[in-house]
Amino acid sequence: MPASEISVTVSAPTERSRPRKFPYWLKVRLTQVALIGGFFLFWELGARRAWIDPFFFPAPSAILQRVGEWFSSGDIWNDLGVTLLETVLSFVLGVAGGTALGVWLGLSRFASDVVQPIIKVFNAIPRVLLAPIFVIWFGLGLASKVALGLAIVIFIAFFNTYQGVREVNPVVLANARLLKASRWALLRHVYLPSATSWILSSLRVSVGMAVMGAVVAEYLGSSAGLGHLIAQAEGVMDAVGVFAGILVLSIFVVVLDAAVDRLEKRLLVWRPQTTHDD
Repeated sequence: MPASEISVTVSAPTERSRPRKFPYWLKVRLTQVALIGGFFLFWELGARRAWIDPFFFPAPSAILQRVGEWFSSGDIWNDLGVTLLETVLSFVLGVAGGTALGVWLGLSRFASDVVQPIIKVFNAIPRVLLAPIFVIWFGLGLASKVALGLAIVIFIAFFNTYQGVREVNPVVLANARLLKASRWALLRHVYLPSATSWILSSLRVSVGMAVMGAVVAEYLGSSAGLGHLIAQAEGVMDAVGVFAGILVLSIFVVVLDAAVDRLEKRLLVWRPQTTHDD
Protein backbone atom coordinates (compact mmCIF):
# COMPACT_ATOMS: atom_id res chain seq x y z
CA MET A 1 0.00 0.00 0.00
CA PRO A 2 1.39 3.41 -0.92
CA ALA A 3 2.57 5.54 1.98
CA SER A 4 0.24 8.32 0.86
CA GLU A 5 -2.77 6.09 1.51
CA ILE A 6 -1.73 5.20 5.03
CA SER A 7 -3.68 7.15 7.61
CA VAL A 8 -3.34 7.14 11.34
CA THR A 9 -6.40 7.77 13.44
CA VAL A 10 -5.81 9.22 16.90
CA SER A 11 -8.84 9.17 19.12
CA ALA A 12 -9.22 12.03 21.52
CA PRO A 13 -9.46 10.96 25.15
CA THR A 14 -13.02 10.80 26.32
CA GLU A 15 -14.27 12.43 29.50
CA ARG A 16 -14.30 9.08 31.27
CA SER A 17 -10.67 8.30 30.37
CA ARG A 18 -9.38 11.60 31.72
CA PRO A 19 -8.24 11.33 35.33
CA ARG A 20 -10.30 13.57 37.54
CA LYS A 21 -8.33 16.12 39.45
CA PHE A 22 -8.77 15.73 43.20
CA PRO A 23 -9.97 19.08 44.61
CA TYR A 24 -7.32 20.79 46.69
CA TRP A 25 -9.76 21.90 49.39
CA LEU A 26 -11.01 18.35 49.78
CA LYS A 27 -7.46 17.06 50.28
CA VAL A 28 -6.90 19.71 52.94
CA ARG A 29 -10.12 18.84 54.77
CA LEU A 30 -9.49 15.08 54.63
CA THR A 31 -5.95 15.54 55.94
CA GLN A 32 -7.21 17.72 58.77
CA VAL A 33 -9.91 15.20 59.70
CA ALA A 34 -7.38 12.36 59.63
CA LEU A 35 -4.90 14.19 61.86
CA ILE A 36 -7.46 15.43 64.38
CA GLY A 37 -9.40 12.16 64.36
CA GLY A 38 -6.24 10.11 64.87
CA PHE A 39 -5.15 12.30 67.77
CA PHE A 40 -8.48 12.02 69.60
CA LEU A 41 -8.73 8.31 68.86
CA PHE A 42 -5.33 7.73 70.45
CA TRP A 43 -6.37 9.92 73.40
CA GLU A 44 -9.62 7.96 73.86
CA LEU A 45 -7.83 4.61 73.74
CA GLY A 46 -5.15 5.83 76.10
CA ALA A 47 -7.72 6.95 78.67
CA ARG A 48 -9.81 3.78 78.39
CA ARG A 49 -6.83 1.41 78.63
CA ALA A 50 -5.09 3.40 81.38
CA TRP A 51 -2.12 4.35 79.21
CA ILE A 52 -2.66 7.85 80.59
CA ASP A 53 -4.23 8.86 83.89
CA PRO A 54 -7.89 9.77 83.17
CA PHE A 55 -7.96 11.95 86.28
CA PHE A 56 -5.59 14.40 84.60
CA PHE A 57 -6.45 13.59 80.97
CA PRO A 58 -10.10 12.50 80.82
CA ALA A 59 -11.37 10.68 77.76
CA PRO A 60 -12.72 12.86 74.91
CA SER A 61 -16.05 11.00 75.18
CA ALA A 62 -16.39 12.17 78.81
CA ILE A 63 -15.57 15.74 77.79
CA LEU A 64 -18.15 15.70 74.99
CA GLN A 65 -20.71 14.24 77.39
CA ARG A 66 -20.13 17.11 79.83
CA VAL A 67 -20.48 19.68 77.06
CA GLY A 68 -23.74 18.03 75.99
CA GLU A 69 -25.03 18.19 79.56
CA TRP A 70 -24.23 21.89 79.76
CA PHE A 71 -26.08 22.70 76.56
CA SER A 72 -29.02 20.40 77.29
CA SER A 73 -29.54 22.01 80.70
CA GLY A 74 -29.24 25.49 79.16
CA ASP A 75 -26.99 26.83 81.92
CA ILE A 76 -24.08 27.54 79.61
CA TRP A 77 -26.00 29.94 77.37
CA ASN A 78 -25.79 32.69 79.98
CA ASP A 79 -22.02 32.22 80.27
CA LEU A 80 -21.64 32.31 76.48
CA GLY A 81 -23.73 35.47 76.26
CA VAL A 82 -21.67 37.23 78.94
CA THR A 83 -18.35 36.33 77.30
CA LEU A 84 -19.68 37.31 73.85
CA LEU A 85 -20.82 40.73 75.13
CA GLU A 86 -17.47 41.38 76.80
CA THR A 87 -15.60 40.28 73.67
CA VAL A 88 -17.64 42.43 71.28
CA LEU A 89 -17.32 45.54 73.45
CA SER A 90 -13.58 45.03 73.91
CA PHE A 91 -13.12 44.41 70.19
CA VAL A 92 -15.17 47.38 68.95
CA LEU A 93 -13.84 49.90 71.47
CA GLY A 94 -10.25 48.69 71.11
CA VAL A 95 -10.25 48.76 67.30
CA ALA A 96 -11.98 52.16 67.19
CA GLY A 97 -9.64 53.72 69.77
CA GLY A 98 -6.48 52.18 68.32
CA THR A 99 -7.41 53.21 64.78
CA ALA A 100 -8.12 56.81 65.78
CA LEU A 101 -4.89 57.01 67.78
CA GLY A 102 -2.89 55.46 64.94
CA VAL A 103 -4.27 57.92 62.35
CA TRP A 104 -3.62 60.89 64.64
CA LEU A 105 -0.02 59.98 65.43
CA GLY A 106 0.61 58.85 61.86
CA LEU A 107 -0.36 62.28 60.54
CA SER A 108 1.27 64.39 63.25
CA ARG A 109 5.02 64.01 63.61
CA PHE A 110 5.11 66.20 66.72
CA ALA A 111 2.37 64.21 68.46
CA SER A 112 4.06 60.98 67.45
CA ASP A 113 7.42 62.03 68.90
CA VAL A 114 5.74 63.06 72.16
CA VAL A 115 3.25 60.22 72.68
CA GLN A 116 4.81 57.17 71.03
CA PRO A 117 7.50 56.58 73.72
CA ILE A 118 4.74 56.63 76.36
CA ILE A 119 2.71 54.12 74.34
CA LYS A 120 5.73 51.83 74.06
CA VAL A 121 6.17 51.91 77.84
CA PHE A 122 2.52 50.92 78.41
CA ASN A 123 2.74 48.28 75.69
CA ALA A 124 5.70 46.71 77.49
CA ILE A 125 3.51 46.01 80.56
CA PRO A 126 2.06 42.46 80.47
CA ARG A 127 -1.66 43.08 80.21
CA VAL A 128 -2.51 40.07 82.38
CA LEU A 129 -0.95 41.92 85.32
CA LEU A 130 -3.49 44.71 84.83
CA ALA A 131 -6.44 42.39 85.44
CA PRO A 132 -6.29 42.59 89.27
CA ILE A 133 -5.97 46.37 89.06
CA PHE A 134 -9.03 46.62 86.81
CA VAL A 135 -10.96 44.39 89.23
CA ILE A 136 -10.04 46.77 92.08
CA TRP A 137 -11.01 49.81 90.02
CA PHE A 138 -14.16 48.57 88.29
CA GLY A 139 -15.27 45.58 90.40
CA LEU A 140 -16.23 42.09 89.27
CA GLY A 141 -18.77 43.21 86.69
CA LEU A 142 -18.66 43.88 82.96
CA ALA A 143 -16.43 46.96 83.09
CA SER A 144 -13.28 45.22 84.37
CA LYS A 145 -13.50 42.53 81.66
CA VAL A 146 -14.01 45.07 78.88
CA ALA A 147 -11.16 47.21 80.24
CA LEU A 148 -8.69 44.32 80.06
CA GLY A 149 -9.79 43.30 76.57
CA LEU A 150 -9.62 46.90 75.39
CA ALA A 151 -6.12 47.30 76.86
CA ILE A 152 -4.96 44.38 74.71
CA VAL A 153 -6.77 45.17 71.46
CA ILE A 154 -6.10 48.89 71.32
CA PHE A 155 -2.33 48.42 70.92
CA ILE A 156 -2.77 45.91 68.08
CA ALA A 157 -5.07 48.28 66.19
CA PHE A 158 -2.83 51.28 66.93
CA PHE A 159 0.44 49.82 65.65
CA ASN A 160 -1.19 48.43 62.49
CA THR A 161 -2.94 51.72 61.67
CA TYR A 162 0.15 53.77 62.44
CA GLN A 163 2.28 51.61 60.18
CA GLY A 164 -0.31 51.77 57.39
CA VAL A 165 -0.49 55.57 57.52
CA ARG A 166 3.29 55.91 57.58
CA GLU A 167 3.75 53.60 54.58
CA VAL A 168 1.53 55.60 52.23
CA ASN A 169 2.87 55.75 48.68
CA PRO A 170 4.90 59.00 48.46
CA VAL A 171 4.17 59.37 44.73
CA VAL A 172 0.41 59.21 45.32
CA LEU A 173 0.74 61.65 48.23
CA ALA A 174 2.81 64.09 46.16
CA ASN A 175 0.32 63.97 43.27
CA ALA A 176 -2.60 64.60 45.62
CA ARG A 177 -0.84 67.58 47.13
CA LEU A 178 0.00 68.84 43.65
CA LEU A 179 -3.73 68.79 42.92
CA LYS A 180 -4.30 70.99 45.99
CA ALA A 181 -6.09 68.29 47.95
CA SER A 182 -7.24 69.39 51.39
CA ARG A 183 -6.18 67.62 54.59
CA TRP A 184 -9.58 65.94 54.79
CA ALA A 185 -9.28 64.81 51.16
CA LEU A 186 -5.79 63.45 51.82
CA LEU A 187 -7.06 61.58 54.86
CA ARG A 188 -10.05 60.14 53.03
CA HIS A 189 -8.51 59.27 49.67
CA VAL A 190 -4.83 58.63 50.46
CA TYR A 191 -4.06 57.83 54.10
CA LEU A 192 -7.10 55.74 55.05
CA PRO A 193 -6.99 53.54 51.92
CA SER A 194 -3.30 52.93 52.62
CA ALA A 195 -4.04 51.87 56.20
CA THR A 196 -7.22 49.92 55.47
CA SER A 197 -5.53 46.65 54.56
CA TRP A 198 -3.36 46.88 57.68
CA ILE A 199 -6.38 47.51 59.91
CA LEU A 200 -8.53 44.75 58.41
CA SER A 201 -5.70 42.23 58.41
CA SER A 202 -5.30 42.75 62.16
CA LEU A 203 -8.96 42.09 62.95
CA ARG A 204 -8.48 38.32 63.33
CA VAL A 205 -5.69 38.83 65.85
CA SER A 206 -7.71 41.49 67.65
CA VAL A 207 -10.79 39.29 68.11
CA GLY A 208 -8.64 36.51 69.56
CA MET A 209 -7.00 38.94 71.97
CA ALA A 210 -10.40 40.36 72.96
CA VAL A 211 -11.58 36.86 73.87
CA MET A 212 -8.39 36.25 75.82
CA GLY A 213 -8.79 39.46 77.80
CA ALA A 214 -12.41 38.71 78.67
CA VAL A 215 -11.75 35.10 79.68
CA VAL A 216 -8.64 35.90 81.76
CA ALA A 217 -10.55 38.61 83.64
CA GLU A 218 -13.44 36.19 84.19
CA TYR A 219 -11.04 33.54 85.42
CA LEU A 220 -9.53 35.88 88.01
CA GLY A 221 -12.87 37.01 89.37
CA SER A 222 -16.43 37.00 88.05
CA SER A 223 -19.87 35.52 88.54
CA ALA A 224 -20.49 34.39 84.93
CA GLY A 225 -18.70 33.66 81.67
CA LEU A 226 -16.60 30.89 80.19
CA GLY A 227 -13.60 31.88 82.29
CA HIS A 228 -15.75 31.64 85.41
CA LEU A 229 -16.96 28.21 84.29
CA ILE A 230 -13.38 26.95 83.90
CA ALA A 231 -12.33 28.48 87.23
CA GLN A 232 -15.22 26.74 89.01
CA ALA A 233 -14.22 23.36 87.56
CA GLU A 234 -10.58 23.92 88.51
CA GLY A 235 -11.57 24.82 92.07
CA VAL A 236 -13.06 21.34 92.64
CA MET A 237 -10.30 19.51 90.69
CA ASP A 238 -12.76 18.62 87.94
CA ALA A 239 -10.50 17.94 84.95
CA VAL A 240 -13.46 16.97 82.77
CA GLY A 241 -15.08 20.36 83.43
CA VAL A 242 -11.83 22.21 82.69
CA PHE A 243 -11.32 20.41 79.37
CA ALA A 244 -15.00 20.85 78.50
CA GLY A 245 -14.74 24.59 79.16
CA ILE A 246 -11.60 24.81 77.02
CA LEU A 247 -13.38 22.94 74.21
CA VAL A 248 -16.38 25.28 74.30
CA LEU A 249 -14.04 28.28 74.40
CA SER A 250 -12.09 26.97 71.39
CA ILE A 251 -15.27 26.52 69.36
CA PHE A 252 -16.38 30.00 70.45
CA VAL A 253 -13.13 31.53 69.15
CA VAL A 254 -13.29 29.56 65.89
CA VAL A 255 -16.82 30.83 65.19
CA LEU A 256 -15.80 34.43 65.88
CA ASP A 257 -12.70 34.01 63.72
CA ALA A 258 -14.82 32.70 60.84
CA ALA A 259 -17.14 35.71 61.15
CA VAL A 260 -14.20 38.13 61.09
CA ASP A 261 -12.66 36.25 58.15
CA ARG A 262 -15.88 36.66 56.16
CA LEU A 263 -15.99 40.37 57.01
CA GLU A 264 -12.37 40.77 55.93
CA LYS A 265 -13.03 39.08 52.59
CA ARG A 266 -16.04 41.33 51.97
CA LEU A 267 -14.09 44.49 52.69
CA LEU A 268 -10.93 43.41 50.83
CA VAL A 269 -12.60 42.31 47.59
CA TRP A 270 -9.90 44.09 45.58
CA ARG A 271 -7.15 41.88 46.99
CA PRO A 272 -6.12 39.07 44.62
CA GLN A 273 -7.01 35.56 45.81
CA THR A 274 -4.18 33.13 46.55
CA THR A 275 -4.24 30.02 44.39
CA HIS A 276 -2.74 26.66 45.32
CA ASP A 277 -1.23 24.06 43.04
CA ASP A 278 -1.43 20.35 43.75
